[in-house]
Amino acid sequence: MTGQNNTGGSIFDLLENIRFFGIKLLDSEDFFNLLFRIGINLIITVLIVRYIYYPIRRDKDYFFTFIVFNLLTFFVCYLLSGVKLEMGFAFGIFALFSLLRYRTNPLPVKEMTYLFTVIVVAIINALSSKKVSYFELFFTNFFILTLVYYLERIWTKHKGVYQVVTYEKIENIKPQNRQLLIADLEERTGLKIIDVEVQRINFLNDTARVRINYEPDASNIMSESALEADRQMEE
Repeated sequence: MTGQNNTGGSIFDLLENIRFFGIKLLDSEDFFNLLFRIGINLIITVLIVRYIYYPIRRDKDYFFTFIVFNLLTFFVCYLLSGVKLEMGFAFGIFALFSLLRYRTNPLPVKEMTYLFTVIVVAIINALSSKKVSYFELFFTNFFILTLVYYLERIWTKHKGVYQVVTYEKIENIKPQNRQLLIADLEERTGLKIIDVEVQRINFLNDTARVRINYEPDASNIMSESALEADRQMEE
């Protein structure tokens, strides 16, 4: 460890002069650059996950996963960017995460898309070099944010969450009895059903597998804990 006294300098100047095994204790320029970039990254990610994804899907597990994945990807990319692997490094990191699958619960297509989005946001904010202006960086981040918002909340106008149920009143699955099917499901479940889809019919025991699309409610136990099991049934 070496140190140099600089009574006329700031605390940052003093810290920059301290070295452990030839490495600076503090590099103020790089440190403030890290804070600036992680701030941009975290703002964009929270807006996407908390204010676009979560109000629709109401899944706290994926909310946690997206935020943590984004931060881990950002720090890995930022701290290892000094090895100067440039584009090959960026694509290698992205390919590594793109191949990742949870062994117990494969991610649904929509959740996988959001996962890719937060990973891309992290990589962009961590690895953009000095050749990329801050205006370009801001534009890219907010373009991704705007695109996700437009596709999710305006164009597709997706509402509610899905759950698969086994339904035994086989006569109600006929197209002409659609309203009877919805009314019966609403009465049994207490949910405000937006849409229904008959996925599979079993005439051997007169049952059908029906996927219901309903508006989630914080007081409804089906809005969170049961979703993961139902997604497994869909796989």
